[in-house]
Amino acid sequence: MSAAPGASDRRFALPPDADERTLLDAFLDFQRDALVRKCDGLSDEQLRARPVPSSALSLLGLVRHLATVERWYFQGVSTDAPWPGDLFDLTDDVDAPFHDVADATGPETFALWREQVAASRRIAGTRSLDAIGRTPGSGAERSLRWVLTHMIDEYARHLGQADILREAIDGRTGE
Repeated sequence: MSAAPGASDRRFALPPDADERTLLDAFLDFQRDALVRKCDGLSDEQLRARPVPSSALSLLGLVRHLATVERWYFQGVSTDAPWPGDLFDLTDDVDAPFHDVADATGPETFALWREQVAASRRIAGTRSLDAIGRTPGSGAERSLRWVLTHMIDEYARHLGQADILREAIDGRTGE
C-alpha cells in the first residue's frame, strides 16, 4: 500500500504557525526537488529530447533555463555584488539555455544548476524578506520576498512543462 498523497511532502509537515520565511523556503525547495525528480533516471539523450512536436523544449533546456533564472534573481537582483554575467551567452539567442542543448549532458547541467541553487540559498540566507535589490539594467526594485515568491511561480510553471515532456518520453510524470 502506498503512502497517502503528500505524505512525504515536507511542506505538509510544517507546523501551522510556521513563519513566512520558512514557508517560502520550503515551497521553493519543494519545487527545486521536483525538477530533479522529473528528470531522474533519464539518459542524456532522453534529457535532450524534444518529444513534443509543436515545441522546442527539452528537459535539459528547462534545467538550464532555471539555472539562469536562479542566477539572475539571486546573484543579479538580490545582492549588491557586481553582476557575474550570463551562464549561456555564446550567441545572441536570448533563449539559448532552452535551445543550445545538443552537447549538454545531465551531469554537467545539473552540476551547474546545483551551483546556482547553492549560491541562491547563500544569498537569500543573509537577507531579510524586506531587503530590496535592483534589477541589473533597469534598476527595478524587488524585495527578497518578491524574488522568492516569483521563483516558486517560475518553477511551478516550468514543472508543468516538464510533466508533459517526461510523459512524452516514457509515460511518467509524478509529483
